[in-house]
Amino acid sequence: MTSNKPETASKPPKLSKKAYEKELLRLQAELVKMQQWVVATGARIVVVMEGRDAAGKGSAIKRITQYLNPRVCRIEALPKPTEREQTQWYFQRYIEKLPAAGEIVIFDRSWYNRAGVERVMGFCTSQEYRRFLHQAPIFERLLVEDGILLRKYWFSVSDEEQYARFKSRHNDPLRQWKLSPMDLESITKWEDYSRAKDEMFIHTDIPAAPWYTVESEDKKRSRINVISHLLSTIPYEHLEPDLPEIPERPTSVDYERPPRDEFRYVPDVASKLERGKKKKKDA
Repeated sequence: MTSNKPETASKPPKLSKKAYEKELLRLQAELVKMQQWVVATGARIVVVMEGRDAAGKGSAIKRITQYLNPRVCRIEALPKPTEREQTQWYFQRYIEKLPAAGEIVIFDRSWYNRAGVERVMGFCTSQEYRRFLHQAPIFERLLVEDGILLRKYWFSVSDEEQYARFKSRHNDPLRQWKLSPMDLESITKWEDYSRAKDEMFIHTDIPAAPWYTVESEDKKRSRINVISHLLSTIPYEHLEPDLPEIPERPTSVDYERPPRDEFRYVPDVASKLERGKKKKKDA
């Protein structure tokens, strides 16, 4: 039996599109400034994004990274471990993905898979699960002690809103790929996931690496809130970029471009859209 009690405290009114887009652009500009500071100072940032399926993690990550250099800020979404990786220390394959100086890594799901889906779906033993709850705080303290700026976000959504988003994905051909049998298990195992999340917080919400909950009933609000909070916790400064001068283009001396008919061009199908628009206007 699933609970009808929302995980979030209350459902806020929808944020207006105009206000959302204006503030998002401002925050994205600040993220670019933060990126410049990270590169200049050699800082290392790790952002862990966790939460319910369909809670809005992916869309928040897209907005964070939209204008950032993928060589500086990368997203890590590790697949199911290989047979070899299953024999490794659990944290080993995540360690390989940690940032070097001047890098930002965002984990779209992280080592907390063990405390969530693996625990609920029985993909790990009780001994492995208990070992994880013991080792995760130690592992994270080591990261922080070494100078990594670690931020952990949990996206919270009610069961009603999650169900509505699943239905929306099911009816949208562009987003049907986001639905998997594993995702839909979160409907029938809602309370199991709730208990797993509660126990995870008890053991891993530590002063050195606390959890921050993002209310995600309204995705626009959650994106603004998580980006704003992330920026507020990073001690970055605005550094003027050292932009290179754009040189004057020299006058061509002896180059002659080959005839256009010697090349293969992509058909200009876009021109049909303009013709259709003109015909409609003239009608």
